This record gives sequence, structure tokens and C-alpha cells, in this order.
Amino acid sequence: MKVRISACRARLRAPFTAAYGELAQRSLIVVALEGEDGITGFGEAAPLQPYDGVSTDHVRAALEDCTALLRDCDGTARAELLAACRDVAVLPQAIAAIDLALWDLAGRRAGEPIWRLLGASEPGPVDVNWTIGATDRAGAAAEADQARAAGFGCVKVKVGVGDDAGRLAAVRAAGGSGLTIRVDANGVWSSEEATAALRALAPVGVELCEEPASGVEEIRRVWTASDVAIAIDETAAAPGALEQRCCDAVCLKIARSGGISGVIEQAAQADRAGYDVYVASTFDGPLGIAAALHVAAVLEPRRACGLATLGLFEGRADPLPPREGRIALPHGPGLGDGLTDWYRVAG
Repeated sequence: MKVRISACRARLRAPFTAAYGELAQRSLIVVALEGEDGITGFGEAAPLQPYDGVSTDHVRAALEDCTALLRDCDGTARAELLAACRDVAVLPQAIAAIDLALWDLAGRRAGEPIWRLLGASEPGPVDVNWTIGATDRAGAAAEADQARAAGFGCVKVKVGVGDDAGRLAAVRAAGGSGLTIRVDANGVWSSEEATAALRALAPVGVELCEEPASGVEEIRRVWTASDVAIAIDETAAAPGALEQRCCDAVCLKIARSGGISGVIEQAAQADRAGYDVYVASTFDGPLGIAAALHVAAVLEPRRACGLATLGLFEGRADPLPPREGRIALPHGPGLGDGLTDWYRVAG
């Protein structure tokens, strides 16, 4: 196969603040695998160093290390090729790009969408949450009002970044009693701090807190002490985190899990342990979001997924726009049609 690796930088409409810092633009890597039949599959690597500690330079180097393996294959023995690349690349973000490209290639060769190759029945749209980026009360309230008007039933608010109680109260007032509020602390609190914070925030009505602390045992302590449902996100990558349940739910991500194949494997493991599983993105591009939608078609998560983030980018049309709080599965074979133009926009 021919292998092409290219970089893309996409600026957000406004800087996004989380406990790990401020994010103003996104650096992504696109991998294209072209077979001798002229059919090309595309994949995306989406490392986010403040979140997962992995740089784009390291991911690109890992992908370069896999090029010889990829060039010597035609992509049909996908599982074996992916296993060989895992041994070489190690980084799940790099493996995710290769995995997505191989699935996309397989789908395009078969003329079928990936969700069908994965064995899903005819899928409906995927429920998604609105991500509130404002760090002030007025801005958060305005976004909650926008989300409600757009038909979203769930919003996600970053906490551990300032006036959490004030912002959540403003979101509740603007969104009304029917709006589901999810919070995400990105592991910034200790278990004691998290327990106290969630106790203070509980009257607002919180559906779920993602990553209130960091590490399996710290999460378990919060789960035991809190009336708010708890999910692991970053901690899902910790050894043993998916083998024995330490909270209510787990949020899996295409980049962090090593692609579609990795999420499917981890979701099965998490389900056996008793977790509620849903998926989200790390401000991925359309290839990553599309991959997560195909996975969601198989997993059928009961909770809203964090995939409505393409609208946060500046100067790029959203090829997978939410409608009434849901995103439809992409049209076309493989990951879907019309996804790669997004990466070619100057920005």
C-alpha cells in the first residue's frame, strides 16, 4: 500500500478551558492508505498532550515507524497487520489512525459502512451532549439556553476551573429542570475534594461526574462516598481499571483506546465488569467523530455521547452536525463520505 501522513491544525472558535489548561487550537495527523486497487482509506491520530501526555511529534514518529509494515501489505489481513503495528508503534493514538484507515479501506472496498461491517443493525441517530465552554455564569447560561433551543437533552460542564457552583446554577436556571447536566473534573481533585465538591453541587441536579479524581482507588473512594454517579475517563487507561468496576460508568475515546478496534475490545471488557459504557472525543476531527459514531451504533450507549464538538472549530463546516441533540450516522461506505475536505481548509 501507499502510505501518506499529513498534519492539520484547526483553530477553535474560542479558547476552551478545562482543568488541564486552555486549548485554542487542535493539531491532528491524517493517515491515508491506498491499495493497488486505487481505493484509499483514511484515519486520524488525535493526541492531546495536556489530556493524555502524548505529543503529535511522538505520534508522527510512531506512524513513520509503521510505514514499512503498511507498505508491504494490501490491508486485507487487518487484525494481523494492526497487531504488528501495535508492537512497533505502541502509542494508542498512532494505532488509532492506522486502525481507522484500515476499517475505512475495508468498508470502501466492500461498499459498506463500518457499522454494518461491525454487525450493527440499522442504526438511528446517536444521542449527544452539548459541551459548554464558557467559564463565566452569563456565558454558561447563554450556552445552556442555546443547547435547549437546539434540542439537546444533556449538557456537559467542565468543573474545577473556577466558579463551579455559580456556573452550574446558571446552567440549571437557563436550561430548566428537564435538562441533564453532566460535569467533568479531568481528575483535578483529590478524592476528599471531589466528595466535598459533588456534595455542594448535588442540589443543582448532576447526572454524572467524569473523572472527579485520578486513579482507580481515588475514583473508588469518591464513588463510595458520593450520591452522584461517577465515570472514569483518563483513568480508563490505568492498569486494571476495566477489569474490576470502580464506579458507575466508563467514557471511551477513539484516540486514547487505539481506534475502533480498541474501543470495541475495551467496551466488551468494561461491560463484563459491570460498567455503563459511552463514547466521547478529544476534540477530534470528522474522521475520529465518524469512527465514534460507528462504534456507538454497535454499543448502543444509554447515556449521551460527547461527540458534538466539530461545531466548536472556526472556519470549518461541520460535516456531521447534530439535529435535535442527535447525530446521524455518516452516509456512504467506510467511515463515510465528505469527511476529508474538513482537513484541507486553511486555518
